[in-house]
Amino acid sequence: MTQSIAITGTGVFTPPEGIDNDALVASFNAYVDLFNREHEGQIDLGHIEPLAYSSSEFIEKASGIKHRYVMVKDGILDPEIMMPLIPERPADALSLQGEMGVLAAQEALANAGLQPSDIDLVIVACAYTQRAYPAMAIEIQQALGTSGFGFDMQVACSSATFGLAAAKGLIAQGSARRALVICPEICSAQVNYRDRDSHFIFGDVATAMVVEPLAGSRSHQSFEILGHRCVTQYSNNIRSNFGFLNRCDPATAYDADKLFHQQGRKVFKELLPMIYSHLDSQFADAGLTPEAMKRLWLHQANINMNQFVVKKLLGDDVSADTAPVVLDRYANTASAGSVIALHQHREGLGSGDLGLLCSFGAGYSIGSFILRAV
Repeated sequence: MTQSIAITGTGVFTPPEGIDNDALVASFNAYVDLFNREHEGQIDLGHIEPLAYSSSEFIEKASGIKHRYVMVKDGILDPEIMMPLIPERPADALSLQGEMGVLAAQEALANAGLQPSDIDLVIVACAYTQRAYPAMAIEIQQALGTSGFGFDMQVACSSATFGLAAAKGLIAQGSARRALVICPEICSAQVNYRDRDSHFIFGDVATAMVVEPLAGSRSHQSFEILGHRCVTQYSNNIRSNFGFLNRCDPATAYDADKLFHQQGRKVFKELLPMIYSHLDSQFADAGLTPEAMKRLWLHQANINMNQFVVKKLLGDDVSADTAPVVLDRYANTASAGSVIALHQHREGLGSGDLGLLCSFGAGYSIGSFILRAV
């Protein structure tokens, strides 16, 4: 008999510093003034276009974002720097990403009623890791005191759901007893704060999920995994070219294309039909309708995209409780957004109620789980 596997604990670490839209806009517009003055001659000759101001109204209309949390605020709002000045730590100290992951994991373990010694698999799944090796998961494994093994995986904004799928599979086949899926997202380091169309998108956070067999769970609230589906399709419309090979060409090592960039209109046009088709197929195969979902914990990248998905699934009259939004305070946190929504909006469901945990983003990638509250 196939054992039921569940999410039995979640945790969120929220960074201590925040930046609202007004502060970010003031910094960006100061940079615009500096740039336009510096290039005034070329602008007057028509050789280059002047940069345009941003505004809080533009940001909120385009994205639904009002605020974001960051691990290091210093440098971001300086129009001559415009990046987080994150100091390096000694090799024998816990890394910044490791620290975030440990704090989220500790809360998830407490919610699951477990100790680190109960875990024998750690998966760090996020858009970026601060180094290639040793794996962040192995560092966090060491810091927490868990046994077994760990590894990192990157599927951009779908990393959390793909990591959850990997954990479920490894537990089901007997390779692990209990797993932590940790998403420590330091997205502020990839932002081009000099780009009007994307300077506001991302924030930092870390999330964690405990995954284990439902039988014997000590959690007061679990979510049984009834089914999941993952899909990828190559697209170049959301991209970052940052990597080790950049250092091989000093002339381009700091080009803007090494930071996050996207073609937003193409993403909307191409990704939304993929999401609709993906979910229609998943619900049909499960013998369910979207209306059976009492809660939608969706990827938190853009309010307009989420509203399209919610309307397609459930129609116009959908309450904020049914499809909770956290991106207004957290901004886009890559893979962590849907898990924040699950963690902060998991109460109020009765035993047997169904919910959808869904991510979508670069790749393109989509990961979705049908969950049942226990």
